Amino acid sequence: MYNISSSPHLRVKLDTRSVMLNVILGLLPVTAAAVFFFRVPAVYIILNCIITAILTEWLVLKMRGVNPLSNTSYGSLKDLSAVVTGLLLALILPPAVKWYAATLGTVFAIAVVKHIFGGLGCNIFNPALMGRLFLMIAYPKMLTTFYEPFSVDVVSKATPLALYKFSSQFVSLKSLFLGNISGSIGETSALCILIGGIYLLLRKIADWRIPLTMFGVVLAVTIIMGTINPLSGSLFFHLLSGGLLLGMFFMATDPATSPVTKLGRYVFGAGCGLIIIIIRYWGGYPEGVMFSILFMNALTPLINRYTKPKRFGER
Repeated sequence: MYNISSSPHLRVKLDTRSVMLNVILGLLPVTAAAVFFFRVPAVYIILNCIITAILTEWLVLKMRGVNPLSNTSYGSLKDLSAVVTGLLLALILPPAVKWYAATLGTVFAIAVVKHIFGGLGCNIFNPALMGRLFLMIAYPKMLTTFYEPFSVDVVSKATPLALYKFSSQFVSLKSLFLGNISGSIGETSALCILIGGIYLLLRKIADWRIPLTMFGVVLAVTIIMGTINPLSGSLFFHLLSGGLLLGMFFMATDPATSPVTKLGRYVFGAGCGLIIIIIRYWGGYPEGVMFSILFMNALTPLINRYTKPKRFGER
């Protein structure tokens, strides 16, 4: 009379491939802006990272004795997770990065950061951010060399955050919003990032709690600092410059490396926003998005443990 089945009892059509496909769709405006502003170098970097990610994923799965085209817990080429990692890493690299550096960073992100911990969903840290951190250590000069969009002659140019931090100069909010500034190829156009981020929120691929809390912390601190020192930068300057928006929507919300509890996501977002603004105001680096998200990734197991909700009926 009764059909007894094992959990989960609530099933949805959304699987890993659908989630990754939606992330790729959300990144399309950002990718288009990167190609528009930085032209051929951006195309080379994006193709390099994506192709290297796919080849590395295939090789590692073969070494583990897994069919790369089968659906396994380790991951698969069909789930598009390697494509997302390669695309995200490409978008947070400067246009001056060399092909061998982009290749090495992608191999590190897939083979070490993702598969050393067990494969898809088991990684502690965001693979794309760890790939960039690895390149930051290996090639610090290359990873801090930027130039303006549409440049025929490649001349290095400081990013808006570097100009603010080291020269007390501010770039216009219009340039920051549209993206006609120097920086990593996918972090310049706030408009395109917002379009992609809102798409993820509407599709419920990204949880709104983390971006909202990050925004709230940045808002609160910038208002306080603005009353103390008007030259500390406005909310819109800090929100639109650097990798804050891209990290807020596409990396801090990574389900594998962020908390699973609702309260934990508020804590995670608050920690990310606070570390970002501390590094920007008082740190030695002009930007702190990468460091903040990776640091909070390391704290995610503790956050999950201490924000675990009570069981139904538990006192």
